[in-house]
Amino acid sequence: MSAIHYWNYPTEIFCGPGALENLAERCALLEMRKPLLVTDPGMLALEPLALLKAHLTQADIPFAVFSDIHGNPTLDDVALGVSAFQAGDHDSLIALGGGSAMDAAKGISLAAVDRHGLARFEWSQVISRYPSLADFPRLDLPKLIALPTTAGTGSELGREAVLTLSDQQIKQVISHPELLPATVILDPILTRGLPPALTAATGMDALTHHIEAFCSPLYHPMSSGVAVEGVRLIQQHLPAAYADGQDLLAREGMLVASAMAAVAFQKGLGGVHALAHPLGARFHKHHGLLNAILLPYVMVANREVISRDIARLARYLELPQADFDGFVQWVLQLRRQLAIPHTLREIGLDADVADWVGEQAVADISSSDTNAQPLDAHAYSQIYRNAVHGDLPAVFRQ
Repeated sequence: MSAIHYWNYPTEIFCGPGALENLAERCALLEMRKPLLVTDPGMLALEPLALLKAHLTQADIPFAVFSDIHGNPTLDDVALGVSAFQAGDHDSLIALGGGSAMDAAKGISLAAVDRHGLARFEWSQVISRYPSLADFPRLDLPKLIALPTTAGTGSELGREAVLTLSDQQIKQVISHPELLPATVILDPILTRGLPPALTAATGMDALTHHIEAFCSPLYHPMSSGVAVEGVRLIQQHLPAAYADGQDLLAREGMLVASAMAAVAFQKGLGGVHALAHPLGARFHKHHGLLNAILLPYVMVANREVISRDIARLARYLELPQADFDGFVQWVLQLRRQLAIPHTLREIGLDADVADWVGEQAVADISSSDTNAQPLDAHAYSQIYRNAVHGDLPAVFRQ
């Protein structure tokens, strides 16, 4: 994987070390004359932003940087971004960073054109009004180019944005076909400075996306196939990327696996995300870390309906014990290798909010509706309690 690869699935993708060099040409072809560069504040002093700014400056492309966003971007962040977009007379956007930058840029793109768009295209509205992509109204949103610096969310290949309503302490999913970036640049050089802990959390985020998509009850064999190979790539590359952040082969493999996850979860997500969304919105915990901790607890809760599929996945990974138990053991061992906590209590959460978490998980229909099996608020509350206290069947004890 040393050359620059070009794919178009479901949008155009440039992948490989040095893929950033394609950015100026794509801006010209997309008629992006004055982009707003959206990133998170933690990126301001780091190499990826310096490389990107130098590239745009050398190509004589005027731009401005907007970085007033939170780790879980809010509707207020988007409103500030829209003001910057309009005040600077920008015509397009470039997103650099992890899921927060991607989601914020998508929100800005939509709200800059349709001031009611964040409400009109919220997930519950979308599923009731727009049964297919062709049913969405054409908005001519500003063009967006995405350059991920983490390998976790896969937001660069998604048509959705996840934004937080600060006053209600909940997350909402926004969806529109034109939120899919026009070009995606997967350059592992932009990820080589990612600290080991973030490499671990974002990598486990990507793994969760693939597993939940694979276990979704919806019939979507194309996405299922992508999920299977995505899990294998993570098995192959995540430990190496964690051990050596300068390993560009591993970094590239994880970027590919993460991007593939957004294609896979067209089939749906599940209970892990239904739980992680409200926890992230209320307690401001890293989304990937929440997913990493919650994953085995939700898998065990879904065991009755997913064990056969998980066994097939275990055989594809050539695990020594190629069944459900062996697969969950592999997930637990991978978490230990990556220094991921075993319980939510270890990151400061307690069981006092279990009932609230259960109610919010059921209300998160963008994820709970495609869990492997229907779960009610009581079941989600119990899964949350298990994850706080580390309660798994004896065979999985740490």
